[in-house]
Amino acid sequence: MPEEFGKEFWEKRWEEAYRDHAAALRGRGPNPHLVAEAGDLAPGTALDAGCGHGVDAVWLASRGWQVTAVDIATSALRHAREHAEVLGTEITNRIDWVLADLSSWTPAEEHFDLVSTHYVHLPASRDALFRRLAAAVAPGGTLLIIGHHPPNQQATGSHAAAQEVYFTAEEVAAGLDPDRWDIAVAETRTRRDTDHNGQEITRRDAVLRARRCP
Repeated sequence: MPEEFGKEFWEKRWEEAYRDHAAALRGRGPNPHLVAEAGDLAPGTALDAGCGHGVDAVWLASRGWQVTAVDIATSALRHAREHAEVLGTEITNRIDWVLADLSSWTPAEEHFDLVSTHYVHLPASRDALFRRLAAAVAPGGTLLIIGHHPPNQQATGSHAAAQEVYFTAEEVAAGLDPDRWDIAVAETRTRRDTDHNGQEITRRDAVLRARRCP
């Protein structure tokens, strides 16, 4: 993975995003796959690994979850915290914002009822991160991993030089011990989105939801 996905890259990326698209970012809803897969779960403790602008952490907190929201970028966490504060103490008291590099940070083992990560890009091994995140799920808890499914055609731009940002849900499922995990969802889904130029596009996502055996 190129070093462009390190701290300097993400600090610049989020500063530019909020400079140019602050209103759009603050108006975005939670990831639709998170809503579909976690909407019926009883609230407990949640880890949002790579929380970015914090909309998913806020959504979880609004549903009663106690959330640990982790990101490498100070700029992302600052804006996420400001957004949460607008919504009041009922939300802010349920979110612990943590500045950390997911390529080396290790969450407490068997601690969270839900561990969720969406479209994570790392200058390190993705598989190693997924192992650490899986280890952080409490018995009976849920692991939710959402990422970029490999494209039908050759990627362009920054992703072309970083093919490891792409994976299938089946690849992630294969890394989970079948004696310890029940795979509920491992599939490819499409969704409508807009690109950086505001053009509507179709994205293909890898979606994995697994439950750790009690």
